[in-house]
Amino acid sequence: MNIFGGNSKKVYLCTLKEAKEMIGRYLFFIVFILFIVLMLSLDLGVFHKKDHEVGIREAAKWTAVWVLLALGMGVLLFLHAEWIHGIGSMDDLLAYAKGQPQLLAALQGAESYEAALALYRREVTEQYLAGYFLEESLSIDNIFVMIMIFASFGIEKKYYHRVLFWGVLGAIVMRFVFIFALGALVTRLSWILAIFGVILIYSGVKMFKDRGDEKIDTEKHPMVRFASKHFRVSPKMDGHNFFTAIDGKRYMTPLFLVLLVIEFSDVIFAVDSIPAVFSVTTDPYIVYFSNIFAIMGLRSLFFLLSDVADRFWLLRYGLGVLLCFIGLKMIGGEFFGLHISTMASLAVILGILVVSIVLSLAIKREIKN
Repeated sequence: MNIFGGNSKKVYLCTLKEAKEMIGRYLFFIVFILFIVLMLSLDLGVFHKKDHEVGIREAAKWTAVWVLLALGMGVLLFLHAEWIHGIGSMDDLLAYAKGQPQLLAALQGAESYEAALALYRREVTEQYLAGYFLEESLSIDNIFVMIMIFASFGIEKKYYHRVLFWGVLGAIVMRFVFIFALGALVTRLSWILAIFGVILIYSGVKMFKDRGDEKIDTEKHPMVRFASKHFRVSPKMDGHNFFTAIDGKRYMTPLFLVLLVIEFSDVIFAVDSIPAVFSVTTDPYIVYFSNIFAIMGLRSLFFLLSDVADRFWLLRYGLGVLLCFIGLKMIGGEFFGLHISTMASLAVILGILVVSIVLSLAIKREIKN
């Protein structure tokens, strides 16, 4: 006797199909994480086994590697974006496009499933590239902050890479939590994007007021005060070690304090950058992939720009304009139905970045005493 009735086979097939889609989606994500772990292991365990000062040539090579890998991810999405979402039918495509009116209309108007799949792949690729270049652009401001942190604590340049490596590792974990939590929140409360839009506009305007070269008071920094109050902190460095032993007791070294300060600054930075990427796409997978590739390339970009940061003095103002644009887009989309295509957003992001760099090189900065 069949206690499930005549539709049990159909229910079983639907469940099996859903299971396959879920396995496919998580398998892609797991492979991606394993790839990042492999690259990090090669980075610290092979290519940077010994402490040394990273030169511009080495930084340029690694920057090129990470940009090419990020673009390679874009190519993969253009060819097989459906691997991420476990899409295998027209119904799956239409379900994915819910909440994206223009994409949904384009898919419904497609002549065939293959044509609709091509439209979907192109849209996902554009969203990923827009998110990546947006995150990469905004990370430049974080680089300026990190330069000030290292200078304020008087850390030797040969230890920069080790600190940044563990800083990136911590950022990868924190971004995972932040992005997928915010993604779940946006799915239920779309209006929260408008709130983040206001925050981004505030941050953008603030960039015009701040010079960006303020010194950091190492003793009064919140993370330093917290660590000094609750843990034993050594006033002296111990090579590249984050902890040291003094009279049989374990102490934090100043290098670990710098790591804490950098992680703290990344959390503050993520409050602006992650919601900004959500203005391009609300797909947490695409947001995470674009974020991780930008973060992974952050270290090499840091070494590439650290000695020439003053030459790009207008970048900070350009990023302020970019944050205001993204903020207005989020507010306009939520309350006024304003829609700016992904390709147009990508063009604006790259345009602001290029113009800021060109003007920085063309116009000399007047340094006031």
